[in-house]
Amino acid sequence: MSVLYPLKFAPAYFEKIWGGQHVKTILHQDFGDLMNCGEMWLLSGLEGQNSIVCNGDFAGDELNDLIETFMGDLVGEDVFNKYGERFPLLIKIIDPLDNLSIQVHPDDELAQKIGLYNGKTEMWYVMNAEKGAKLVSGFNRDVTPKEFEEAVANKSVEGMLNYVDVHNDDAFFIPARKIHALGAGCMVAEIQQTSDTSYRVYDWDRIDRFGMKRELHIDEALATINFKKEDSGKVSYDKKTKNATVSLVKCPYFTTNLIKLDTKSALVKDYSELDSFVILMCTEGSFILSYENGTEAVRTGECILIPNVINKVEIISDGECKLLEVYIV
Repeated sequence: MSVLYPLKFAPAYFEKIWGGQHVKTILHQDFGDLMNCGEMWLLSGLEGQNSIVCNGDFAGDELNDLIETFMGDLVGEDVFNKYGERFPLLIKIIDPLDNLSIQVHPDDELAQKIGLYNGKTEMWYVMNAEKGAKLVSGFNRDVTPKEFEEAVANKSVEGMLNYVDVHNDDAFFIPARKIHALGAGCMVAEIQQTSDTSYRVYDWDRIDRFGMKRELHIDEALATINFKKEDSGKVSYDKKTKNATVSLVKCPYFTTNLIKLDTKSALVKDYSELDSFVILMCTEGSFILSYENGTEAVRTGECILIPNVINKVEIISDGECKLLEVYIV
């Protein structure tokens, strides 16, 4: 049997009614005959959307098949015992030319009541924000379900939403049950639980190219939304720190850190005390990942999965680069 090594995966591209062109113009990815690419999935264990390895001896193999074979050696003993062969995270890049729908996701408890594996807590790291870009994160005041339902019916829900200005390198934590939406011109890296369940509340009355409006899920949303005012979830961190690991989000579902490297810099990472896989996602520039048996190059818009059995790596930059480090504790 071949030895585990850092794994790269072929991305999957998805056209969206709100999707843009930055996956092509900024990330230099070819999404074929699609009119746009609203979402690029970098790493997925979702049924029917299993990521496929594109480097080394396991090229062509699906992620979940490798988990079945290597178990804790790949994902960590604790992770495997909890999640089995289903990879627990979904890593995306989202590029909205237009606003996403106002939406909400269920938590684990609500999801499991309707036969789903889990809910959807997520975070965003802003890769590229155009001037004036905004997002929605929660309400601007406490509201009642009745108030909300009436606002949806008379199309005034926008007035009760919390709008936040967005800039490059901002990060936001979006727990399940929080109403939210990305705004136009805000390309983000999204780290989330493995789930594709969203309840659309308001979709700006737009129609698709076939003249159809998308389905709304008002009843499901009413049973899911936390109607209390919360903070925006914007993460406070030192954006000037370089050549070090900076914490962004720690939650039961994932830990995400940011690493910014100067030109011709290197950072050694020791994961021997961590019982988890590690994902490194390049959000700007490029880097070389060096490990005991070789090297792998990673460029903007790509990620690499470091198996649990690899304890020590070195991240080497040529020019300046930024990357997210993601794992489970």
